[in-house]
Amino acid sequence: MGTSVQVTPLSGVYNENPLSYLVSIDGFNFLIDCGWNDHFDPSLLQPLSKVASKIDAVLISYGDMLHLGALPFAMKQFGLNAPVFSTEPVYRLGLLTMYDQSFSRKAVSEFDLFSLDDIDSAFQNFTRLTYSQNHHLSGKGEGIVIAPHVAGHLLGGTVWKITKDGEDVVYAVDFNHRKERHLNGTVLESFYRPAVLITDAYNALNSQPSRQQRDKQFLETILKTLEGGGNVLLPVDSAGRVLELLLILEHFWGQRFLNYPIFFLSYVSSSTIDYIKSFLEWMSDSIAKSFETSRDNAFLMKHVTLLIGKEELDNASTGPKVVLASVASLEAGFSHDIFAEWAADVKNLVLFTERGQFGTLARMLQADPPPKAVKMTMSRRVPLVGDELIAYEEEQKRLKREEELKASLIKEEELKVSHGPENNLSDPMVIDSGNTHPPLDVVGSRGSGHRDVLIDGFVPPSTSVAPMFPFYENSLEWDEFGEVINPDDYVVQDEDMDQSTMHVGGDFDGKFDEGSASLILDTKPSKVVSNELTVQVKCSLIYMDYEGRSDGRSIKSILTHVAPLKLVLVHGSAEATEHLKQHFLNIKNVQVYAPQIEETIDVTSDLCAYKVQLSEKLMSNVLFKKLGDYEVAWVDAEVGKTENDMLSILPISSPAPPHKPVLVGDLKMADFKQFLASKGVQVEFAGGALRCGEYVTLRKVGNPSQKGGTSGTQQIIIEGPLCEDYYKIHYGLGFKTLAISYIRVELKLWATGHGIRERNMALWNLCSLIMDFWIAISVSV
Repeated sequence: MGTSVQVTPLSGVYNENPLSYLVSIDGFNFLIDCGWNDHFDPSLLQPLSKVASKIDAVLISYGDMLHLGALPFAMKQFGLNAPVFSTEPVYRLGLLTMYDQSFSRKAVSEFDLFSLDDIDSAFQNFTRLTYSQNHHLSGKGEGIVIAPHVAGHLLGGTVWKITKDGEDVVYAVDFNHRKERHLNGTVLESFYRPAVLITDAYNALNSQPSRQQRDKQFLETILKTLEGGGNVLLPVDSAGRVLELLLILEHFWGQRFLNYPIFFLSYVSSSTIDYIKSFLEWMSDSIAKSFETSRDNAFLMKHVTLLIGKEELDNASTGPKVVLASVASLEAGFSHDIFAEWAADVKNLVLFTERGQFGTLARMLQADPPPKAVKMTMSRRVPLVGDELIAYEEEQKRLKREEELKASLIKEEELKVSHGPENNLSDPMVIDSGNTHPPLDVVGSRGSGHRDVLIDGFVPPSTSVAPMFPFYENSLEWDEFGEVINPDDYVVQDEDMDQSTMHVGGDFDGKFDEGSASLILDTKPSKVVSNELTVQVKCSLIYMDYEGRSDGRSIKSILTHVAPLKLVLVHGSAEATEHLKQHFLNIKNVQVYAPQIEETIDVTSDLCAYKVQLSEKLMSNVLFKKLGDYEVAWVDAEVGKTENDMLSILPISSPAPPHKPVLVGDLKMADFKQFLASKGVQVEFAGGALRCGEYVTLRKVGNPSQKGGTSGTQQIIIEGPLCEDYYKIHYGLGFKTLAISYIRVELKLWATGHGIRERNMALWNLCSLIMDFWIAISVSV
């Protein structure tokens, strides 16, 4: 049998809940994605809690909440302790996303599901990979290779390919085949016939307009609102699709010379853009090329202002403006508060660029028709004063005393353990410290309250184990320069300095938004004050699809092209999942699965795979030939068993059959030109063809590649004069039957009455050189 593969969905099937899937490959358990929603609903993580301790590795495909939002909580509460793999942008931007979510929640609630320390601890387990980098697992995962590939959708987004014994398991969700301003399209189409493909049905029922039409409508809608005196609010994520929107607005504002201010408001806005500037090699070819040629960084934006606090927005100009604010669901963050202020004005516009999660305010507002009024909870933090402050301080003192008492008890226990077992009372020099009789003493009254005490023998302190004077061993280290010192012993510890240089954000070297850092360093006692209000929704509400996912038609086309042996559908509404399932059930040679939550499906390949070894006797008879940077050879062998019953490839007992010539790689006309020139033929390129001497022209036509990476049918057309020796040349060169890696060579001749003998001789010489060229680049043992 082939490699054993089981898939168990933990979240995100037959619905649009966060994504999380358990994939077991020959007993090695992968957790692919670990998402959470903006409600932070713990019930969604119950299936994960049951298997968290069995996870061997975690693969993260995107840096947003739906794909990694539950990672800190799972590591803190469920005992998830496995290495995590992602690309560098997913690691960096995912960390910023989690920070922004934490700040947004703590600003309006007593959020305690995870802390900033929990986030840092979770992200310390990350191993960052580059695209197409093969990472070989060790230990329990020996023989498994994982590799991230371009997915589109978000910066650093990943299609994961897991390979074991030559069989591929591909995980590709939320991919985008379209090339965008800051991202290239996915490379999923380059895969062919993987054993298992796990993909989503999220967009299976959706269709999309062209990019030009969509951008035009998007910009015209915003400009119309601004010209009418209204404000535009775009609820966005922290560090994902917002990047595409920023580039669109920046480019349009520069073209039209517009003066309306654009603000990007989140707790991590400046940190996001700072890191984005250093990720140009992960972006689209146009951005990378622009930087290489003119050193122009697309994210050095002139028309976008970065804000980290709502106070800055309130102090900005009062005229029409565009604000991109997190969080996209409107459940918390700056977008929540801004919507409450702007919703009642008919001139304003709230423009959604992604579908809101189920049960969120954004999803409610995207309904058709939208509600005329919504109830919202407005919360804010206020400092404690009066009796509340006194009660808080008393509680903190009590907690501090309890902690000190607990620490002292622990210290005493450690001292007792360090002193070893109880002393041997048979030793005459050891005092029985357990004796409860008081020592012999003589007390005399001195009137002044002093007492004389006579002590007979040694009375060791309570922590001593032997009646001796204290001895301190000199444990100083020395080298050839003298005593080794610890520089930290000489650092002046200043509390204010410690806070100002506080390391914020794990691997971010202290670089963080001042407003965000103030939330961390602010230790003033505070409380959350909330009130309910009804908001009249009179502003315009529009949804435009800027999610960056392939639409239903493209998904079907791509999956048909990839042609997996087994297809597993996840993440999408029940209707979309069933639609895509029925579509592929009608296609032959594809087995389709759509499992439920915690339903384990076995998608083990039906192919048989065996491990064999090359025998030394066989390898000693193989003749390699140099081809450029490679050496290749024919191998004629048969499978047998060694003395240890191991499968091995052994030399064949009968003579090897003759081999047909095989072309390695694609025929390049430039190489052909160089070859002919080395034989004394005058050659030059003219009009896309290769002009050889005076009479003959060579053209290369046809499709050089087919799906799956195999060579396509090509033709090398030789145009020259017709002669009596046409069939002789045709037969001599074997053009009639020659098939080299699907490249077919033809003679296309025309009749002429002038200089037939000379031209025929030139053609014969050229054909001879062509035959020599085929032999030179072919391998035959």
